Amino acid sequence: MASPYGIQLAVHIISSFYGDLCSKVCECLIRRGTQSLAQIIRFTDLNRENAINCLRVLIHQNCVQAFTIQQDAVFGEAPRMVTQYMALFDNVIHKLRAPKFYEIVSEELGKDCLVIFQGLVQHGRLSVNDMIAGYSDIEGSSENVGRESFTKLVNARFVEHCPAPDPHLEPPVVDEKGKKKKTQVEEPPLDQRVLAAAAPMESMRFFLEMDDHSEEKGNETTTSVRSGQKRKQDEGELDADKKKEVLWRVNVEEFLRRLRHKACIAHVKSKINEEAAIVLSAMLELSKQSESGLKAEKSDYLSINAIYDEVIKKEGGLGMDFERVRSLLDQLGCETLSTGMDESYCIDIKEIIELSQNEEVESLVMRRYGPEAYRIYRLLSKAGRLMETEKISDSTFVEKKATIAILYKLWKDDFLQMEHVKTTTAKQSDFRLWRINKEQLQKQVLNEMYHAALNLKLRIAHEKDQAKEVIKLPKDKLVGESNTKYVRWANVTRILESCLMDLDDAIMLFHHF
Repeated sequence: MASPYGIQLAVHIISSFYGDLCSKVCECLIRRGTQSLAQIIRFTDLNRENAINCLRVLIHQNCVQAFTIQQDAVFGEAPRMVTQYMALFDNVIHKLRAPKFYEIVSEELGKDCLVIFQGLVQHGRLSVNDMIAGYSDIEGSSENVGRESFTKLVNARFVEHCPAPDPHLEPPVVDEKGKKKKTQVEEPPLDQRVLAAAAPMESMRFFLEMDDHSEEKGNETTTSVRSGQKRKQDEGELDADKKKEVLWRVNVEEFLRRLRHKACIAHVKSKINEEAAIVLSAMLELSKQSESGLKAEKSDYLSINAIYDEVIKKEGGLGMDFERVRSLLDQLGCETLSTGMDESYCIDIKEIIELSQNEEVESLVMRRYGPEAYRIYRLLSKAGRLMETEKISDSTFVEKKATIAILYKLWKDDFLQMEHVKTTTAKQSDFRLWRINKEQLQKQVLNEMYHAALNLKLRIAHEKDQAKEVIKLPKDKLVGESNTKYVRWANVTRILESCLMDLDDAIMLFHHF
């Protein structure tokens, strides 16, 4: 379940991009969970046509996933297939990150690839022919260059095949009494089951020839029906695309992986030095192809020779020798594996991310509560266990009275957990023990970050509304007071958007990395 301010931010993003009606549908699905079309109509008070149109837009923009599931029999009727709709909260928030994705594509693949990629981000899902046609419409562009640019995007894994429009989920297995059977393996949550069922096979995820083959066939339409099952449409489910045409979308996972690596490198650069950051960058580059999933905890074991060869390719790495690289690997805390004459090293990526998260929270505590609270929080963070008030005061050199006031303030704001302990000895005592629940704290901090991001988005919208008259003016009409207003709006917007991007780095650190 998304946090309260996370939901508000997602609803605002959908409203600003696709209108208030789509935001009502999105809010309904995020707050209430998966819903059928009839339920969406009832809870949003939209008419059938508007609800269907909103779902079409949200599905095409990868913000909603449809799936079918068998509905149990009621009132003597036979079980039937029902289409349900599930909001994809993370995909909604990813709309904020388009500028970061553009920057990565532009730096790695160039302007032509960026033009095609921007069209795909804008439209959500497109076929190859649609993307090439949009690129060819630009003056001075050719179809061949467009196809070559799209191929580069596929090879870099920046784009992927879209998931199945409405995968079927098998109902849970029940026993003779109608109760759900317990299995040794815990069943994953519904959202994970749906995404897994909809995802294309890994071997087909980036298969470019399949798209060309389907389009040469003239976009034949086929209907996929399970044997022994009839798909009923009496509830008004959306008509899924029956065309054999392959649609593509942005592969967000690849961009998040690169941004995760970038965050690790930036942390090492600030905490150790630039040379250590170069060595880490080389290790992440070598192991990125073998990373399973976004949150890989460790890199592969890499030979010192392979690491050195990659280091000298990096800017600033040419002057390093083997001994310097070995020394930096030790500073990074790499695990070592020696096999004969060869040395292999493995870096703990998860540990770097956790250190970055701790540093972010400590910085927040420092800004909000001051240096004494920072020392107290840092002590509890490193201890990772319950500590008594007097022990905290002695260890941080903060007066006991001030320590108690700070601890209560942090506890009130959900940064700490408190436990009362009473001794029943001859001299009865009452102790208060304190500790940090990092999992709960991260949720609290993330919710506050969503709140700050929402405020920034609202302020950007407010500034745009205030300057809407001068924004519409042509450049030759921007003189005197009009030009002053326009320049002020442009400067304020640039600062606010820069702050939003920096804040989003922290959101990704806690939510995705």
